[in-house]
Amino acid sequence: MKLPLSITSLLLVGMFILSCKDKTENQNVAEETQKPNIIYILADDLGYAEIGAYGQEKIETPNIDALAQEGMLFTQHYTSAPVCAPARYMFLTGKHAGHAYIRGNHEWRERGNVWDYVSMAKDSTLEGQKPIPENTITLGHRLQEVGYTTAIVGKWGLGAPHTKAVPNDMGFDFFYGYNCQRQAHTYYPLHLYKNRNRVHLANDTVPPNTKLPKGADPNDPNSYSAYNLADYSPDLMFKELTLFVEANSDKPFFLYWATPIPHVAIQAPQRWVDHYVEKFGEEEPYLGERGYFPHKNPRAGYAAMVSYLDENIGKLVQQLKDKGIYENTLIVFTSDNGPSYAGGADPEFFESAKPFDGNYGRGKGFVYEGGIRVPMIASWPGHIKPGSKSDHVSAHYDMLATFGEVTGYARPEDTDGISLLPTLLSKENQQGHDFMYWEFPEYGGQVAIRMGDWKVVRQNLKNDDENPTLELYDLKNDPTETTNLAVSHPEIIEKAVAIFAAQHSDAEEERFRIPAIENGLLGFDE
Repeated sequence: MKLPLSITSLLLVGMFILSCKDKTENQNVAEETQKPNIIYILADDLGYAEIGAYGQEKIETPNIDALAQEGMLFTQHYTSAPVCAPARYMFLTGKHAGHAYIRGNHEWRERGNVWDYVSMAKDSTLEGQKPIPENTITLGHRLQEVGYTTAIVGKWGLGAPHTKAVPNDMGFDFFYGYNCQRQAHTYYPLHLYKNRNRVHLANDTVPPNTKLPKGADPNDPNSYSAYNLADYSPDLMFKELTLFVEANSDKPFFLYWATPIPHVAIQAPQRWVDHYVEKFGEEEPYLGERGYFPHKNPRAGYAAMVSYLDENIGKLVQQLKDKGIYENTLIVFTSDNGPSYAGGADPEFFESAKPFDGNYGRGKGFVYEGGIRVPMIASWPGHIKPGSKSDHVSAHYDMLATFGEVTGYARPEDTDGISLLPTLLSKENQQGHDFMYWEFPEYGGQVAIRMGDWKVVRQNLKNDDENPTLELYDLKNDPTETTNLAVSHPEIIEKAVAIFAAQHSDAEEERFRIPAIENGLLGFDE
């Protein structure tokens, strides 16, 4: 039967509309698949020069070095803070320490004996750090809003179990690893977390700081058997990480790999330890006098952890290639702060912060270059020029703005960061920072401001036993901060005072307050 013209026209119009709808949906899918995956790898306590691309000569890191060869190496990238928790908070929120809620480590001691490993195992309410505010908007939230599936694998450290500050409430669809950074002081824990729930492991209870048994021979490998158990947490976390990539390879994802390596304790796969024992030779055992666990070959063990991480980065890159998504993945590799001096780590032997000093007083926990300048490598095939290098001055808190420009969410008005995308793409329109800002209430109370090549440092702001310092360094001519020029350049100090006055807001948490600052002295003008 021949249909009336009007009905035929309506059918044709309907088919046209459906065709347009299908085409539009296909275009949207195409646009969605063009959004790059983002993998942000944050090593823990990895020094500026502990990978080959930055001059390391003893530790082998061929896969991280390959990322540098295929991408861009940053020579003047900074952490937002010289210890774990505040560095992670400022990365996720895009705020510098003058505006941040978390400005130091806060173990939330008022709950009870939070440092007792056995008590934490029995009572999960003793785990975790002081929670970040419930209304915090993180990088994860913003990426979810533009269609990303988000995950964190590794160490959280920004909120305890049973609070509203666990990863799944803070912008992450998936979490696997350590909720609590104190738990991460052993790589053979009793449990990890998968999303909100504990996953119990086949490990014995060996609390961090357990010394060798009385009478044990420190030169006998069997004396250290208690510190190498069944379930090695980096293995378990890497497995979950690869499963996440496998499950989300057909849509844009953000993976925040917050690996605890190479934070001490020194615990590494034996095959890698053996490799470095052969390379370094026998050495003096570490007996645990600086905390964590003893180790028969501490230098070999430390190098083994870094090379193990490097090996897994190589496996991850190969997985991306096998899935056909490597070309559409932006990988950023960096560290949360400078190298540790505790637990058998040996920053002097490895020249971990070279050319800077990575030892106590200048490395982790301090606002000198050895404590806050960190490696950063970015790889994005077809976008970032292979083998490129940048001396653009940047920080963790720039990543919120950077990833926004990459993925399409709007840069928040309250961020202190600037997008690095022009630099990544080798464009000439990169905006620079007028200053970089650090405020750290621990290790005696410290502040630092970098303006161009000038850097002002103040130490001992909470130390009653020592007078506050006033230091000024010319990083261009004195990158290792050896010559204090404060007396001869009062105009630079005055400029720093004005920046500090404009940028500092009083910390909400009592623990993070520096009285010399909050009493109006600004830490500069006594």
